[in-house]
Amino acid sequence: MKIALVSPKGPLYRHRGGIFRRSLRYAPLTLTTLASLVPQDLDPEFTLVDEGIDDVDPDLRADVIGMTVITGTAPRAYELAAHFRSRGIPVILGGPHVTLAPDDAQPHADSIVVGYAEDTWPELLRDLAAGRLRPRYVQQAGLSLADRPFPRRDLLPGGRFLTNNVFEATRGCIHNCDFCVVPAAWGRKPYQKPVEDVVADIRQHGARKLIFVDLNLIADRDYAARLFEALTPLRVQWYGLSTVLLADDLPLLRLAARSGCRGLLLGFESIVAGNLRDSSKVFNKPAHFNRVVELLHSHRIAVYGCFVFGMDHDTPDVFLQTARFAVEAGIDLPRFAIVTPFPGTALHQRLEREGRILTRNWELYDGQHVVFQPAQMSVQQLQEGTERAWRHAYSMPSIARRMRSSPASKWVALSANLGYRYYAHNLERFYNCDWIIGGRARTAPAVA
Repeated sequence: MKIALVSPKGPLYRHRGGIFRRSLRYAPLTLTTLASLVPQDLDPEFTLVDEGIDDVDPDLRADVIGMTVITGTAPRAYELAAHFRSRGIPVILGGPHVTLAPDDAQPHADSIVVGYAEDTWPELLRDLAAGRLRPRYVQQAGLSLADRPFPRRDLLPGGRFLTNNVFEATRGCIHNCDFCVVPAAWGRKPYQKPVEDVVADIRQHGARKLIFVDLNLIADRDYAARLFEALTPLRVQWYGLSTVLLADDLPLLRLAARSGCRGLLLGFESIVAGNLRDSSKVFNKPAHFNRVVELLHSHRIAVYGCFVFGMDHDTPDVFLQTARFAVEAGIDLPRFAIVTPFPGTALHQRLEREGRILTRNWELYDGQHVVFQPAQMSVQQLQEGTERAWRHAYSMPSIARRMRSSPASKWVALSANLGYRYYAHNLERFYNCDWIIGGRARTAPAVA
């Protein structure tokens, strides 16, 4: 069976005209994981295409095409699906957007996969081979990540990514932030690979510097401790995602540092306490953010701090206040986004009830476009204010100030900051909002 697996392009990652250069993109894990799950008795031949680095051949020959879809890439996925289905090739869609909005995706595919695909993807392929493909496959209860095959990282061109040393230990998050797709799509139960399976994957791949893509690596404190203990003798350097709660658990923080943690992405989200309360992220306390950064730095862990703008308590002065805080706190790499009401989330449901959703053009759901009416500013103020925060945080004086406290090597810190400086000063070029006139949607599709 000839199987093509595709990650469609969106505005953030595309190798021609995209805002991120190839050097800032790490190899996606989803495609290589799906390839590893294909039953060998189907005699699979693989073609994997990540449109962040390559084009999909419109004349591609395959017996089936599977695409993983996030909301911002849904229009491109639907476009590709229509093309290949017109050629008689069955198209399967899965991923976060399909799980969040299955009825949106269903008309564009021969079949869709809702939820995690470890069990349903092999079942689907067997059904396809037997001529009994069903229109929808849904994750069943009792999913286990234990004893799964290692991702087929060899199927992607590693030299064209920042790294292909990308790993996963857990999925999901125990928290219930209203803007997050995770509780809406998969619930709040964390899924865990046995620690020994994670270590075995790292060993067989020979990784020395690696990235964990887990959404919250410390969601289960005991599991995280076991993982960090097991990583320590490997003498690796690793980067991942966590919540600020790690700073409240000094023994776990010390374990993380000893295991080789050299950088963590933290969702600070907002310096406005009311925003954090309304979004159900009350464990984030702006008064403690400086302490969080200082503690991680003291353990030689760099901080990639994420902030979102456009929450209901934000006013037009929040942008520079937040950017200045990020610089003064010494956050190694600040990142700013516009809060996005992804379909299926509690935030989307609330804004829809309030009549504030402006468009369902999914390509604009990328974290840098305004797709709803803000509470205390215009659409244009939110768009321009976010761009202003990026430019302030990545001005040369701001970079110099933040680098003074960074635990990262000066060369690594400078390279990363210059990469984000390019991003910050090209937002308007890539993320144009021509559909907005005077704060209102011009060509946006009607809201159903």
